[in-house]
Amino acid sequence: MQETKLTYLSNIEIFQDLSTGELEEMDRQITMSSCEPGKIFYMPEDTGEVLFLLKKGRVQLYRISPNGKKLVVSTLGPGTIFGEMSLVGQGMHNTFAESVDECLLCVMSRADVERLMRDKPMVAFRFVEALGDRVTRLESQLEEIAFKSIPSRLASLLLQIAEEQGTKNRVTGYTHQDLGEMLGTYRETITQTLNDFKAERLVEISRKQVVLLDLDRLEILAES
Repeated sequence: MQETKLTYLSNIEIFQDLSTGELEEMDRQITMSSCEPGKIFYMPEDTGEVLFLLKKGRVQLYRISPNGKKLVVSTLGPGTIFGEMSLVGQGMHNTFAESVDECLLCVMSRADVERLMRDKPMVAFRFVEALGDRVTRLESQLEEIAFKSIPSRLASLLLQIAEEQGTKNRVTGYTHQDLGEMLGTYRETITQTLNDFKAERLVEISRKQVVLLDLDRLEILAES
């Protein structure tokens, strides 16, 4: 367990410059825990006092509109961090964070994070890089919402998920509702768009699975 935990910490990008001794010191400062799907780690306006390091599973960051519509800001996988925005802002979260699968994660206190960044400038630098990447992704998402059609955005999302899952031409584990929440639109709109894709021989659809039949045409559509 010890070796696994240290290996996991060393594989997190913001800690990659730390020595084995420094990682062992971190190991003594953090706790590891597991949780079931549906666990809410924090909600908007909660005080941000910890940093979460995700080892296993997926976590969604999302917002809820005044009319109850859910918009997924990001879906995080193993090796990522979350909760960092509140640590460098006003100390408050602006999203919900919820486990999608059974998750295994480490937790660092705010004081330990601040101490580590103060003592290890490279960790602080990579922390800022991680924040910048998160903001860049949010800006790209807003740009797509503003300027791209639903078919274009859905094609882009399917290609992105397939690449993340390592399958290239297959998306598994997502319902039409999930895809709608990730694009900020309604399930019915996703279902109709997928049916249009199927009629055009771009995809095949089954329960929680979309097979990408024509990657070239989907990539052209994603860029349109």
